[in-house]
Amino acid sequence: MKKTSRMVVSTAIAIGSLGLAYAPLPGVSQTLTVVSGSELQEPLAVLEERFEAANPNIDLKIEIQGSQDMVNNYVDDQNDFTPTVLIPANGQLLDELAQRWTAQSGEDPFYDAPQPVAKTMLVAVVWPERGQALFPDNQFRWSRLEEAVSQGNWSDLGGNAEWGSFDFVTTDPERSNSGQLTLTLWSQAKLGSQSLTLANLNTSPIENLFGLVKQSVYQPPRSTDILLQEFIARGPNDADIAMVYESVALLRWDQAAQRQGKPYQIYYLDPTIETISTAAIARRDVSAAEARNGRQFIDFLLAPEQQAVFVEHGFRPANADVDLQANSNSPWQQGIPGVELQPSVETTQPPDREVVTEVIRLWQRSN
Repeated sequence: MKKTSRMVVSTAIAIGSLGLAYAPLPGVSQTLTVVSGSELQEPLAVLEERFEAANPNIDLKIEIQGSQDMVNNYVDDQNDFTPTVLIPANGQLLDELAQRWTAQSGEDPFYDAPQPVAKTMLVAVVWPERGQALFPDNQFRWSRLEEAVSQGNWSDLGGNAEWGSFDFVTTDPERSNSGQLTLTLWSQAKLGSQSLTLANLNTSPIENLFGLVKQSVYQPPRSTDILLQEFIARGPNDADIAMVYESVALLRWDQAAQRQGKPYQIYYLDPTIETISTAAIARRDVSAAEARNGRQFIDFLLAPEQQAVFVEHGFRPANADVDLQANSNSPWQQGIPGVELQPSVETTQPPDREVVTEVIRLWQRSN
């Protein structure tokens, strides 16, 4: 009888110890570090406060990095913190991380399958009078953009000579997803909409294109949101057209109206690339309890109330139950020049990481 009692007590202690390992102690704060691309910085600042109010035992830390930087920093262990949740601009970047991490360590980098949390697409933003001169039929064309970059002056493009030089801006393809997508779509248009391969990327037309673009952009920003804020601050005399995500274009258009006295015009690319911010829970130095907190955070992001916050910040929802038009604070309800609820353009998936890696290499080699 005494032996049985001791076994019961021992089992209870074991279960209790296991519970303490996985369950948060009352009053003990746990840190959950989320690394996100800059495109999500604004909505996550709102959602951080909301998540901590609902989960007072979790101290949420948001770290912002360029999406390519995020992958490189994680694989090369360059962070001075331990990431629990990674949310780069698209899921293909997580595929790259997984391939590099598995090759390096032989282990799976994530606890669960990555989850999409918000969607957007690559667009161009142009100051209105520049857009009318550059695209008189109101349709974005890569060939016309290439002509403008090559000519270099508005007087040679049918624009006002007083506008001076033509200034194109994009993010650094070595550090930012939007810069990589820009070069990918531009290359595809240069090749007559062919699918990109390592063979057709390594041709004179593409090498010349990369060299032309690299010479035209000076110190490209590391992230899309930084680029757009600089574009707004510089104004039409120093920046004419920028390649950005629709989400940040919608988020910051009123700042352009206030700073420059007019908003920019949004142009949808055809085809464009849909980029899906995707969340994954990292395994390295992340306990099972911390992973559970990460799942709780991702589930929180996918709830309709939080998806509505993403919509208010210019994102298209990952949750199909959320309606863009149902939200009165949706930027699609604000009459922004050029914005379309359902753009009549082809939307494609981001390129394979093998192609993106070659795009980065070609950019690095360009003069």
